[in-house]
Amino acid sequence: MASYMVMEPPLRDRAEKAVLVRDGFHVLAFLVPFVWFAFHRMWREAGIALAAGIALSIAGSFAGLGAAGSWLSVLVGIYVGLEGAALRIASLKRADWLEWGIVEAQNPTDAEIRYLNERDETAEPEPPRVIVPWSRTSPSARHSGPALGLLGYPGAR
Repeated sequence: MASYMVMEPPLRDRAEKAVLVRDGFHVLAFLVPFVWFAFHRMWREAGIALAAGIALSIAGSFAGLGAAGSWLSVLVGIYVGLEGAALRIASLKRADWLEWGIVEAQNPTDAEIRYLNERDETAEPEPPRVIVPWSRTSPSARHSGPALGLLGYPGAR
């Protein structure tokens, strides 16, 4: 079973726009880290991954490693494949998304069903709004009580 972190946006209809992030190794992030980051709209991370991959390839070619220099850029892919989910969660948190919790399921569809089911069970109903009728009382109709600990007079207004 896979674990899915549920992230909710800071909006009213949170359940409809929630994002499920699977914990684990992401093969597409390993193969093409820049494209994976761009697909998930993580522009900073995409730029850093692209710059790191190019820098490692250039450093390897200047060091005279030949084809092994290009393999250094694979290290970036391995890192993104392993830590891609954590980077995505951190990116969503920076955008003020809320952590709802973790759901375990076989696939994303089952995880979404479990999330919606558990969310409905744990959702607190909104308290009913109490509307107090506005009443206009004249100052003469108000009853004044005893002052400074003295007793009030019976029948007094």
